[in-house]
Amino acid sequence: MQRAFLSFFLLMLALVSGPNVARATALAGRATVKDTIVVRLPNKAVLTLTVRDAAQLRQLKNYHLDSLTSRLAGYIAQAEAAAKSGKSEQVTMEFYPDKDQPGKNMPEQIRITTHKPTASYGPSNKVEVLLEKKTGLVINIDGKDDSTPRSAASRADRQASRDSTRRKELERHSTKSHLIFDLGLNALVNQKQYFTPAGQAENIDLRTEGSRYVNIGLNWDARLGGKHSPLSLTVGPEFAFNNYMLSGNDKWVNANGRTDVVRETNGRQFQKTKLATSSINLPLMLRLQLHDSHYRPTFTIGAGGFVGYRIKSWTKLKYTSEGTTYKDHDDGSYNMENFLYGLQGTIGYRDLEFFGKYNMNGLFKTNVGPDTQVLSFGVRIIGIN
Repeated sequence: MQRAFLSFFLLMLALVSGPNVARATALAGRATVKDTIVVRLPNKAVLTLTVRDAAQLRQLKNYHLDSLTSRLAGYIAQAEAAAKSGKSEQVTMEFYPDKDQPGKNMPEQIRITTHKPTASYGPSNKVEVLLEKKTGLVINIDGKDDSTPRSAASRADRQASRDSTRRKELERHSTKSHLIFDLGLNALVNQKQYFTPAGQAENIDLRTEGSRYVNIGLNWDARLGGKHSPLSLTVGPEFAFNNYMLSGNDKWVNANGRTDVVRETNGRQFQKTKLATSSINLPLMLRLQLHDSHYRPTFTIGAGGFVGYRIKSWTKLKYTSEGTTYKDHDDGSYNMENFLYGLQGTIGYRDLEFFGKYNMNGLFKTNVGPDTQVLSFGVRIIGIN
């Protein structure tokens, strides 16, 4: 803006001397009508000069514009600083050069109106300067005149604006919340030798595609360290649903105080035979979130533990007999552990994140069911900040 003023006054000095004055005389004879001169500068600023006649224009050379130019630079800096620190969207400041330097034919008043800069891209901050003298001289300075549509901000300007907004958001919020939705699979690990009621040793074989894990939660990330720290502590309630679907023609049976896997022998062929549970969990994780040069999230990794409580468990059998499909549903504890605890972690890049969850407690209580633990893994497909 200061360069614009320098260019303007150099241009005005050229206008008020030599042949340009002769051109301006065409304005004489219309004393009651104000004439306008529009000067477009290379930096796209537009300056509008309003005078009553050419005589006023010629008098500009008596106003010591070279001295006024350096003063304007200081006035504008004060006005812009006041706009940035002020609470209102617009700040108007008035200066009186003629009183500061009496007898030097300086303008009586300079009024500068500045608007608070905004984060959104668009026209640059407008600075309006009015020079008022007895001759009636008024100069308005803006990025564009009212008759010319504003040009769109450049790609670099838009990117800089978005970067500034993201940076301020990161610095402002020391705690953030986000909704998570996990979809994955369950696997049984660390299986000990298992004996059926008939005394046969075997392993529990789950059907992979039917042993699903679903988790919905609301997590809070509390930043650790300064406003630019990538470390945070994650905590928040989660609701998990686990399915353990058997392969082959086996089924879950709860009888005689035990939970066992039994092979069907009466000729029915199962389409589905699963044990399902629901639980509420509370994770506590240390999370590292990195950002690129535009303050967008990139690589993230988290590790920690969780505790939980089993809410409900049930079994479901689906089979067809004599052309009719049956679905048997049975609620019960099935001798499963009530209190849950374990380790979990996440790793991802941008919006794609994977999780792993290991239950350190056994799936069933000791000596009343298969001795095994659960590993859940999958993708975190939704994350809303």
